[in-house]
Amino acid sequence: MKINTEELGRIAKDLLKQRGVSIDSIAELVYYLQKEYVEELTLEQCQENVEAVLEKREVQNAIITGIQLDLLAEEKKLLPPLQHIIESDEGLYGVDEILALAIVNVYGSIGFTNYGYIDKVKPGILKELNSHNGNAVHTFLDDIIGAIAAAAASRLAHSIPE
Repeated sequence: MKINTEELGRIAKDLLKQRGVSIDSIAELVYYLQKEYVEELTLEQCQENVEAVLEKREVQNAIITGIQLDLLAEEKKLLPPLQHIIESDEGLYGVDEILALAIVNVYGSIGFTNYGYIDKVKPGILKELNSHNGNAVHTFLDDIIGAIAAAAASRLAHSIPE
């Protein structure tokens, strides 16, 4: 069954929503990253850039893959030692960041610095996703959301004349 980009985008957005992530919460991260660099920046501009990033098939594929792996870890359906690694979000695992870098790479090198920074400070929804409270596993999701925000911030930065 072949799925077109529009349908894949709808599925990816639905999965984000089911996992408690809204476009607004990602846009707030973009605002956090760009408020000092873009005069009169609005949340609406940030939302538009998030939406544009979410239209990319590479991004949609990363969302679907990452969330599926998080869900399988929640259901304890991964083989050891991968189950423990993803469930505990081991710091040296790194595959979650590699998946995120596929998103960041869509809008150039500024995305790498944006991603590294936001992944370190974990503001907003990233702090919630990384809290490890309850049974939810967000090993991939927190990095994917940070990458979407970094890519959207990069897209925004590229659209502003110097």
